[in-house]
Formats: sequence, structure tokens, C-alpha cells
Amino acid sequence: MTENFNAESTADEVLEGHDLSAHRILVTGVASGIGLETARSLAAKGAHVVGTVRSLEKAEAAVSAVREAASKSGGSLSLIEINLASIKNVRSAADKLLADQQTFSAVIANAGVMATPQGVTEDGFETQFGTNHLGHFALINAIASLIARNGRVIVLSSQAHRVSNVDLADPNFEHQDYEPFVAYGRSKTANALFAVAFDQRYRDRGIRAASVMPGNSLTNLPRNFTQEQLQGLFATVGKAREEAGLPPAELKSVAQAAATSVWAAVVARGDEIGGRYLEDCGVAGINDLETPFADGVRSYALDVATAEALWAKSEEMIQSI
Repeated sequence: MTENFNAESTADEVLEGHDLSAHRILVTGVASGIGLETARSLAAKGAHVVGTVRSLEKAEAAVSAVREAASKSGGSLSLIEINLASIKNVRSAADKLLADQQTFSAVIANAGVMATPQGVTEDGFETQFGTNHLGHFALINAIASLIARNGRVIVLSSQAHRVSNVDLADPNFEHQDYEPFVAYGRSKTANALFAVAFDQRYRDRGIRAASVMPGNSLTNLPRNFTQEQLQGLFATVGKAREEAGLPPAELKSVAQAAATSVWAAVVARGDEIGGRYLEDCGVAGINDLETPFADGVRSYALDVATAEALWAKSEEMIQSI
């Protein structure tokens, strides 16, 4: 890579000097947090962003900054309502995109939920696995024909993938006690593995897929935590990193947290990121330290055999819906 970006780089800094007027990019979850900043930074460079939201009515005020950025650059923002917790809804939205027949230079699977109370989606899947993984799995596969040659699929994972590998024998916690953060970790491992398998399938079209650890930032993602629980989590992370001889974890601004996604989608070279796990605007190294709060990627999140098994299981789970 010729650019020297790092953990402190912002999305605007990563995109400086890039004209994205020829790019049409799908970003899921643009109504808040990292997704909102991702959409804004892309639109500010002239990209035509299609953003997914759960409620068009509620999202309109939230995306005003994206529309303002687009108006100044010649870019655009259009919204489409998608509920990732409903496979039927996902397929209906995908049909609308297919009918439009406009291609995407990149898809950024950003939306997600975190550490939810035990529950199931409309289709009976554990909420986090069903929303974070299966919803995106169904959406991206349904519109794969719209991804242009040499395009990118960027799937947001998390450092939390280090908590647990996927459990394909019991993905819905039907035969084990439910732990919110374990379920979240498994869904984030699934996100990384989906990128691995998608990259294997579509690289012959020049399409490369990668997963992204955006970095920890204060968004509304941990809305299921009380302030006390959130502070407790930060304390746990700090202690675990200290015990492992690691430097203290740094919180990123939302602008910094959006940087790796846009870097991967439009700046980085496909052959360097394809099938990889990315953090801090670079390819993360494999790190199998037992602590879930270390940097880098656990090897199980890049395992091709596990990725293929997850793909088959995911197809099986949604095929009858």
C-alpha cells in the first residue's frame, strides 16, 4: 500500500484526493453511528450512496448531513427500507434493487445489533446471528449479480469475534445457556467467515471481499448496556489487555471508526485485502492469544473449511423462508 493510514486516520483523510463520482455504493445501516459517517464521507467525494434503514420516516432527519455533503459534491443519497431480521423483507428489498438493474462498485455491510437480550428474529433465528449474519448473507447473495467486476464486499466484524467461534450445531442457542456477548461474538465471527467464503466464490470476477474491525467508538450500538455495564466492559478490556502485556485500548472517534470501511471499499487493492480481516486501515495479523480483547484476528475467523460449512448451514437455514 502506498498510503500510510493508521488507527487515527479518519474517513475523510482516507478519501482525500479521490473522485468517487463513478461509484455507486450500498451501505447498510446509515441512520446512525459508523454507517452514517461512512455514507457521509463517501457522498462528500461524489459517490452515489444507497443506504439501508429500518424506517424511512425515522431516518430522514438523521441523514441530513449525508444529503448536505452530496449536494456539495455532486453525489447522491437514496434510502431503501430493509429489516435484516426478516429474510422475506430482505428478499423483497433485494427484488427492488434487482429491478432497478443499477450496479454497485461496493457493498458495505455495516448494520448490526449488539449483546441483545435473548430473543429470535421474525424467522426464529437467534437475534444477533439472524440479523448480523443471516440478514446480510441473504441480501448480498440476492444482489450479487449487481456487484460490478472488480467490486468490493466489505463486512463489518468486530474484535468481539475473539470471544467465540461459530457454533454450527446450535446457532440459535437452543441447547445451551444464552450469553449475549458470546452470541454477539459468534455473529461477528460469522461476518468474517462470510467474507472469506464470498471472496472465494467471486474473485474470478475481480470481486474481493474482506471483513473489518472498525475500532471501538461511542455509538448507539451498545444500547443494550446500561452506563454502569458499559463502564464495566471498558474496565474489563483494560485489565485483560494489561494482563496480556498489551497497551491500553484507545476509543476512536466515529470518523476514525469509519475509515477502514471506506479504505477497503475504494482505496485498498483487492489482491491485498481479499479474504482478509482488516483493522486500522491495514490487514490484521493472526493473533490467537486467548484474551478476547487483543488486537488482530483469530485464525478460526479466516478458516476456509469453517467458512464453507457456515455458508452451507446458512443456505440451509434460510432456504425454506
